[in-house]
Amino acid sequence: MAFDWFRRKKQNINTPTDQKKDSPKGLWHKTPTGKIIEQEELKNNNFVSPEDGFHVRIGSKEYFEILFDNGKFKELNAKVESVDILKFKDTKTYADRLKEVKSKTKLTDSVRNAVGKTNGLEIVVSCMDFSFIGGSLGSVMGEKISRAIDYAIDHELPFMMICQSGGARMQEAAYSLMQMAKVQAKLAQLSDHELPYIAYLTDPTFGGITASFAMTADIIMAEPGALIGFAGPRVIRETIGKDLPEGFQTSEFLLEKGFVDFIVKRNQIKETVSQAMRLLRNTNV
Repeated sequence: MAFDWFRRKKQNINTPTDQKKDSPKGLWHKTPTGKIIEQEELKNNNFVSPEDGFHVRIGSKEYFEILFDNGKFKELNAKVESVDILKFKDTKTYADRLKEVKSKTKLTDSVRNAVGKTNGLEIVVSCMDFSFIGGSLGSVMGEKISRAIDYAIDHELPFMMICQSGGARMQEAAYSLMQMAKVQAKLAQLSDHELPYIAYLTDPTFGGITASFAMTADIIMAEPGALIGFAGPRVIRETIGKDLPEGFQTSEFLLEKGFVDFIVKRNQIKETVSQAMRLLRNTNV
């Protein structure tokens, strides 16, 4: 009722302003579909909303915990980090931008490498982090992925890439674009050694990543509802002058058109990857 506040005050039921406490932040998460879920429950469900199946965007830390047995792995090339090669400056210097994002994310670049076991089978994984300048492809990402592939070849292990990127990093210009050819050359060496390459496309996977090594794996998997493409839908619509099909650039649309082999829910990725490794390597271990 409108007079409840006055009644509370009359009965000396009043909380001084300096004693009032806000609700703790981060306890709840609202998905784009409007579903509300407790943060702890979301984490326990691998950051997938149990009500609508929406896959909340996560980073390498969470993917490694999901994929590797008991969340245990060895990180590779952890000290390789981005630098300002071209002394680039837009609204701020690239050096300052790198300093800020490294401090904020505690990452050294937009990809991390790790080796560990998935259901008892050892695998090398490169996982991108969208939180680091949009998971952009730069010289360090190319170098770290190349080193991860070298490790896989040297130890005769399968290689997996978890893709999550907005495309090439403009602050590194041609150095960024050269990484597509560099990584693709390394993947050719992996193929020559008859070692499997599995790609897992998550939301979003765009630009040079999609135009190169994300789409050349032996098996291409994708998360449900992930946006995957080269250019954004607005750019494509304006270029061709036509409306785009419903669901355009979603993983489901790409599966229908044959660009993706199958869609794998995050809760099933560990089992699916281990099965794929057994099939590709013809082993029952």
